[in-house]
Amino acid sequence: MNHFYIKEKVFIIFHLGTFSRNLRNELKNPKKFYFYDNGVRNALIANFRQPELRQDIGALWENWIIAERQKYLMNSQNWANQYYWRTKGQQEIDYIEEKNGMLYCYEFKWNTNNKAKLPKTFSNAYPNHEFQVIHSGNFEDFVLIE
Repeated sequence: MNHFYIKEKVFIIFHLGTFSRNLRNELKNPKKFYFYDNGVRNALIANFRQPELRQDIGALWENWIIAERQKYLMNSQNWANQYYWRTKGQQEIDYIEEKNGMLYCYEFKWNTNNKAKLPKTFSNAYPNHEFQVIHSGNFEDFVLIE
């Protein structure tokens, strides 16, 4: 039994699969793993510095926001298929939810000044979508249940 499987079964990590509808350049099999608790992630890499001192703040933010979204969806019983998207040319969307035939695409940026655009490859192939950038200034509606 592999160690990723065990860690998923005891709720230490979870994974997102790739979103792919047969475009030739889309990645189809890799998984991205996330920790439910960033404290476990920080302990494993032995880094407990303040956010402003972190070199990995983008990865830390992405992990936290996706984990919190997982909890939000479970607690609100708001079910959606969850993915990320990447091409062989390294175009990427951090997170996709598929609900009722619609794709909701999200890019996560720690810095509120960082801009992001939906890759044209994706928007041309999948016209039925919405896109939003989630950053440290607007994340509340994305992860909090009212």
